[in-house]
Amino acid sequence: MTITVNLQKHINDSYGIHMQELAPLAFSEKVAIITNPTVADLHLEKLLKLVTAPSVKVVKIPDGEAYKTLETIETILNELFEQRLDRRSTLIAFGGGVVGDMTGFCASIYQRGINFVQIPTTLLAMVDASVGGKTGIDNKFGKNLIGSFYQPKAVYIDPFWLSTLPDREFGAGVAEIIKIAVTLDEEFFCWLESADLKNHEAIKEAIARSIELKADIVAQDEKESGLRQVLNYGHTFAHVIELEGNYTEFLHGESVAIGMVMANNLAVNTGSLSHKDAARIKHLLEKYDLPTSFSTSDPEQFYDSFFLDKKSHSGKITFVLPRTIGDYVFVDDAKKEWVLEAIKGE
Repeated sequence: MTITVNLQKHINDSYGIHMQELAPLAFSEKVAIITNPTVADLHLEKLLKLVTAPSVKVVKIPDGEAYKTLETIETILNELFEQRLDRRSTLIAFGGGVVGDMTGFCASIYQRGINFVQIPTTLLAMVDASVGGKTGIDNKFGKNLIGSFYQPKAVYIDPFWLSTLPDREFGAGVAEIIKIAVTLDEEFFCWLESADLKNHEAIKEAIARSIELKADIVAQDEKESGLRQVLNYGHTFAHVIELEGNYTEFLHGESVAIGMVMANNLAVNTGSLSHKDAARIKHLLEKYDLPTSFSTSDPEQFYDSFFLDKKSHSGKITFVLPRTIGDYVFVDDAKKEWVLEAIKGE
């Protein structure tokens, strides 16, 4: 005897990404704003003037990837329970990618799911972390290994917040812009080579194009069963770099920049990328003072760490490699010696 639980249904989880000066936001139920002290000191007063709700609670969490843990999640959840938020309440992620990832994860598990919106304040979060519904936290085994796919109800991108962004954080965001251009849009990459992203209009254009490209990929493959893996270019290496540095040596985007160079090394070694294109990518990264090299004390351990990555399966790891600028290939049969050479920069 078989009884089927029929879960065939059509759910519209579409949402808008609003790129403009932040307008007043009105909510009919309780709201909790999740942020960190750095962002709060700079911008919270402005945001509070724009948010109206029956109750607005501010939850501040420590700043930095090192605090993207289960302990911090529990702190947030306890605050939500103490304020008696319910299933009609809304969380607002107000900060960078760390705040966005943890707010989204809390929203996905609090009372089995409540609404949240993203108001990213860093360039990296604007072009990458706030769009696509990936949520998660880190543990001793690696980055974002605990999490869920859970889409926000809206994303509000106001370039005003970038006015106080430190240069390193800005560069980290540029790395993600370059990442998506290398794999998906040669014309965009060529534009980036000549553009000055410190220019207000140029960065607005770069943010918009990056979001368009990512949104198209997410629409086709929301839960990363295939095509969406292209957005992981450089990240397989980057996550190990972050782990080795205990999430404090490099910013995420800086690790991605190094990871892209390592991926390019592998692509050159396997014959899928020319030395000329690899040099162009590295030069563009260095234009924004991004690191492009990393020396590991134990290449074998670095290699073994790949197999804790979410993208590993059946004892294989999938690498996203550029084939030319604007095109890519998935490789899951790279020889170990080629990968080790890429890690070492040989």
